[in-house]
Parts: sequence; C-alpha cells; structure tokens
Amino acid sequence: MAEQSTKKAGDKAETSSKASKKKPEKKKDGLIARISRFAKELRSEIKKIVWPTKKQVFNNTCVVGVVMIAVGGFIWIIDWIFAFVRGLILGF
Repeated sequence: MAEQSTKKAGDKAETSSKASKKKPEKKKDGLIARISRFAKELRSEIKKIVWPTKKQVFNNTCVVGVVMIAVGGFIWIIDWIFAFVRGLILGF
C-alpha cells in the first residue's frame, strides 16, 4: 500500500513537471528585421486592395451629393417651421 501511494505521488510529480515546462521563448528580432518584416507584410496587404473604377467613384460621389442636398433641405424646412412657430408664439 505504501508503494501505491508513492507511485501516485510520483505520477503526479511527473505530470506536474511536464505541465510546468515552458515553451522556449522566441528570439526577439532586431529593429531592422522587424521593420523589414513589416514592410513585406504591408506590401502583400496593399496588393489585396481592390480599387474602385472611375465610374464607381463618380456614382458614389453623386450619391453623396444628392444625400447632402436632401438632408440639408430637410433641415432647412424643419428650421423654417420652428422659426415660423416661434414667431407665432412670440408675436414677431
């Protein structure tokens, strides 16, 4: 019985020693190596960009312009209504 308890204690010690082993730390690169790796990754990401065509840019610009005019007109009408109501209330 004493042998079994020592085996169990020994097994626990083995598993805990395996669990406590740390992964080897990566060697830290120098500044030049990190900048070089960053530049390579940046170039590969830039190649993935899908640029819009001139027609898409023109259409998007037109949509933005129309929406700006519509929102501006809506705000102008609401402002005019509030100013009119204020004038009625205050007697201007």
